[in-house]
Amino acid sequence: MAQLNDAFLWAYDVKPSGETDKLDAHLLSSPLPEQGYRWVHMQSDAPEAEALLQALGLAEEVRDSLMALQTRPRVIPVNRGALVFLRGINVNPGADPEDMVSLRLWISGSLIVTLRRQDRKLMSVQDTRTSLEQGDIPATTAELLIALLTRIADRIHDKVEDIDESLGDYEAQESLNKQDRSQLAMLRRQTASIRRHLAPQRDALETLVRVPGLIPDPLAFDLRDQSDRMTRSIEELDLARERAIVLQDELRNQIADKQNIRMYVLSMITAIFLPLSFLTGVFGMNVAGLPGTETPNAFTLLMSSMGVLAVFMLIAMLWKKWL
Repeated sequence: MAQLNDAFLWAYDVKPSGETDKLDAHLLSSPLPEQGYRWVHMQSDAPEAEALLQALGLAEEVRDSLMALQTRPRVIPVNRGALVFLRGINVNPGADPEDMVSLRLWISGSLIVTLRRQDRKLMSVQDTRTSLEQGDIPATTAELLIALLTRIADRIHDKVEDIDESLGDYEAQESLNKQDRSQLAMLRRQTASIRRHLAPQRDALETLVRVPGLIPDPLAFDLRDQSDRMTRSIEELDLARERAIVLQDELRNQIADKQNIRMYVLSMITAIFLPLSFLTGVFGMNVAGLPGTETPNAFTLLMSSMGVLAVFMLIAMLWKKWL
C-alpha cells in the first residue's frame, strides 16, 4: 500500500491496556483490533484517499461523504457507526480564524477515521495526537471523539473570548474614530461566520447523543456538556453581534454629530455675512446715481456700517442661543 502514502497521515492501534502501536500505511488493511480500536488520520482530497478508505473497509456511500468537497456540521448514522462533520477555528499561520476548518469523521466501536483537506490542519487533532503520545490515551473511540470535541470547543471559546475582549476595548473608549469602523466591521464578519457553523454543529452534537449504541451512557453527559458549550458560544456571539451593531451606530452618530456641528457653524457664518454680501453687491453695481461716489468718506462709512451690522447679528444670535 505504498501508493497510499500521500493520503495517509498517521494511524494508531490502541489497546485496552493503554498501550498504542503506531501503524504504517501498508498495515491499514490488517484486521482491526479485537479489543481496543484503531485511529486513522488522513487527507481527504489526496488522489489515493478513496483507495485508502476502501482498504479500511468503509462502504461506498461513507467514502463519498468523507471525500465531499463541501461539508456542513451534521451527523449521519450509518449501520453501527456514524458520519460526523465538524468545524473548528482556523489557527494556521496567515489564516482567518473565521475561515473554519472542516473535520470529517467516521466512528464505530473499533475504528475512528478523521480526515482533513490539504493545508487545512486542525490544531485540535494535532493536540489530541500529542496528548495520546504523551500517555493520555482515550480507552474507546467514543472517548477519543469526546477529546476531539473538547479541544475544538476550547479553541472556539478562546476565539469568542478574544472577540468579547476586543469589543470591550472599543466600549471603554470615550470616542471612536473612522479607523475603528473597519475593525468593527471585521469583528461582525467574524462573529457571523463563526456562528454560521456553530448552530448546525450544536444540532449535530445533539443528534450524536441519540445515535443508538455509539456513545455509552457514562460519556453521554460529557457529550451533552460540549453541546451546551456550543450553545453558550452561540449566545455569546449573538450578544457580540449586537454589541458591535451598537458600537457602529454610536460611531455613525458621532460622525454625524461632528458633521452637523460643522454645517451649523458654516450656516451661522453664512447668515452673518449674507446681509454684508448684499450690501457689497449693491454698492458694487456700476450704475449712475450710486450714493457715495462723490463722498471721500463713503467707503469708511460703509465698512463701519457693515462691521456694526455684523456685530449686531452676532449678538442677536448669541441672545437667541443659536450659537
